[in-house]
Amino acid sequence: MLAGRPTSVSSVEGAGFEGGKAVDGSTSTRWASAEGVDPQWLRVDMGSTKTVGRVVLKWEAAYAKSYRVELSDDGSTWRQVYSTTTGDGGTDDLTVSGSGRYLRVYGTQRATAYGYSLYEVEAYGSGSTTSPSPSPTTPPPSSTANLDDPYKKENAMKLVSSFENSSLDWRAQFAYIEDIGDGRGYTAGIIGFCSGTGDMLDLVERYTQKKPSNPLAPYLPALREVNGTDSHDGLGTSFENAWRTAAQDSVFTKTQEEERDRVYFNPAVGQAKTDGLKALGQFAYYDAAVMHGEEGFRAIRSRAVSRVRPPSQGGNEVTFLHAFLDEREEEMRKEEAHSDTTRVSTAQRRFLNEGNLHLNTPLYWSVYGDSYSITS
Repeated sequence: MLAGRPTSVSSVEGAGFEGGKAVDGSTSTRWASAEGVDPQWLRVDMGSTKTVGRVVLKWEAAYAKSYRVELSDDGSTWRQVYSTTTGDGGTDDLTVSGSGRYLRVYGTQRATAYGYSLYEVEAYGSGSTTSPSPSPTTPPPSSTANLDDPYKKENAMKLVSSFENSSLDWRAQFAYIEDIGDGRGYTAGIIGFCSGTGDMLDLVERYTQKKPSNPLAPYLPALREVNGTDSHDGLGTSFENAWRTAAQDSVFTKTQEEERDRVYFNPAVGQAKTDGLKALGQFAYYDAAVMHGEEGFRAIRSRAVSRVRPPSQGGNEVTFLHAFLDEREEEMRKEEAHSDTTRVSTAQRRFLNEGNLHLNTPLYWSVYGDSYSITS
């Protein structure tokens, strides 16, 4: 009903993110609004009056916490057919009832420091039960897609957040900072950047390159001094407060995501693909890199490869992943702060025992005594 129809928007982040990208049938393109401004909206002209019974919204990482869906006969007077104040991103498959020529998605509260961003907006007639057809280049969430598929990646972020922060809301962790007593100094942000292992220093340096006058820039000399130690010298409470202040800046949150992908996600997923592993194996590699760093992950993988051949070398994928997780748990037990191995034994190992090599939803797991699920 909406594919290829004319659109208008409240704003655009930049070239390539125009409103038409949200109705072009591809989830590799998207509309993105200007950052940091509420409200924002996208309007679609359906050409004539249509009866709408279902609306599907496919959000990018910059999603709306609060928004409404509206219909209009003239593009000026709007009738609300759906609203929420508890949006959680991903794909919203909404049952609505109404008619009109124009459909509008109206965001009133952003969930992130960015703007609003939609891969696709779809509408169907009353009584439609047919699932929207996926783009031929982007598989649906329950599929053979790799972990870098937007849906799978979002779930990977939720899984790691449950391990690291006891919450599925990974976007709420940009401001997180504490010393967890693992000998790595401060642990902070969406992926646990550490003051003692170099990745926090790299993050703040890259942030400062983009925005020289930022709250964390004055602490760069101290971060260089404590790198490789668990010391807080030159940091302390004022640094913690500066981190939380920086987390309100979209430049900093975007840099956290970029560094997560550059240092951890992309190398781990790339190696897993080379080894012939599907999404679950890709996630197992990624989570190992998050906890143990690139060097630690490589060492765990090498020990597993010395025992069992990966699929790319003719080995059995399930057998290899069990060997990898065995080595991962053994490595975790070497550190008191990480000796609880439930993020492996009752999460990743559970998915493996269930035969869920593609890491498809629904996912049910427990870690540190708490239970979690991702059902869509």
